[in-house]
Amino acid sequence: MEEPKLAEATKKHMLSFYHDNPFLQYLHINVTSIEYGRVRLDMDVQHEHTNVYGIVHGGVTMTMADTAMGAACLACNKQVVTLDCTLSFIRAIPEGLHAYAVGKVIHNGEHTMICEAEVYDERDMLCVKTQATFFVLKELC
Repeated sequence: MEEPKLAEATKKHMLSFYHDNPFLQYLHINVTSIEYGRVRLDMDVQHEHTNVYGIVHGGVTMTMADTAMGAACLACNKQVVTLDCTLSFIRAIPEGLHAYAVGKVIHNGEHTMICEAEVYDERDMLCVKTQATFFVLKELC
């Protein structure tokens, strides 16, 4: 079955929605790709993203993953909140590198959605793997 195409109006709405998110702006996280059920976020790792070891703080990668998955749900025209999330930290991301997260929907249910996200460094090395369940607040279209 072919996935539905994402309307340009939906893409523009999503870019505006995430551009206006103060926490993402504070962290300098940007939405760089939107497809139906799949979203990519990018961030240059700066000093304020790191912990005392000079690597990205786990909360920053959690934010990237959670936001990428929530945005993937929004790209299916559903407003959601996170019910649970599991993270596996595989590799550290040092200060000065570029990081990106790709979130995708793997179950698009009426009341719940299941997503996964992966966070990579600029060398395309997998650093964090996540899976989460989301509660559907409402369908937007």
